Parts: sequence; C-alpha cells; structure tokens
Amino acid sequence: MRLTVQTDYALRALMFLAVNGGQHRIDDIAAHYAVSKNHMMKVAQRLVGEGFVASVRGRGGGLVLARPPESINLGTVVRRLEGISQFVECFDLELNSCRVTGNCGLKHALAGGGEAFMKHLDGFTLADLVRNRAAFLQVA
Repeated sequence: MRLTVQTDYALRALMFLAVNGGQHRIDDIAAHYAVSKNHMMKVAQRLVGEGFVASVRGRGGGLVLARPPESINLGTVVRRLEGISQFVECFDLELNSCRVTGNCGLKHALAGGGEAFMKHLDGFTLADLVRNRAAFLQVA
C-alpha cells in the first residue's frame, strides 16, 4: 500500500507543527519540505477541514494544531485523508463493473489487509511520531 502524496505531506505538516509548537505559516512548512506552496495550501485546507489543525487569519496567521499531539490518532488521520475503504473498484457497490466480483477473493484479501494496516496505525498518535523531538529538530 502507498499513501497519496497529499496524505504524506499532511502527516509531515502535522509532525512539523507538533515538533515546532505554536503557529506556523504554510510558506514555512512548504519551504521546509521543498514542496510548492500551492500543494501545501491544499494539504492545509484538508487538515483544517478535518479538524486536525486550525487556521489563523491575518498578517501573523498560519496553522496551529487543533489538539495536543497525544490526542491526534494516526489511524484516524489516514482514514479521513485516504478513503482506505475503497482499495479497488469492487469495494464500491454503486461503481463496481468488474465481471469477476462474485467469484473473486481479492476483495476479501484486500479488506483484511486494509483492516490490519489501519489497526496498526491506530496504535500510534502524532506524539509517537516525534518522540525524540531534539533529534527530529536536527534533521527537520
């Protein structure tokens, strides 16, 4: 499984905010990860929309974590940003046009794998991802 680029940068933005504390401009986060400001703005909008960060408007505005890092669950973030429940076409009964759906075990195999993956991520919080803050700051 591979996360989308948007989810990858969303997780990086959350880690940046958790380690650096306070409020930071989207420009600063984008520059830090060498990603375009436009892309990071889309990521930020999604994070705000999902309630993981708050947006502060105005001259000194930016992004700030909406909750403490200990209360932001990694599995929840990935579920909300990825739509994991739709690995392949046959997971969506309305859009499924696969001819072998009734005779294929792929859906069951993928569903079990997805559930195991998400259960594993549920065991981590944002705080767990940046436990060694000093080391993270040196390379971040």
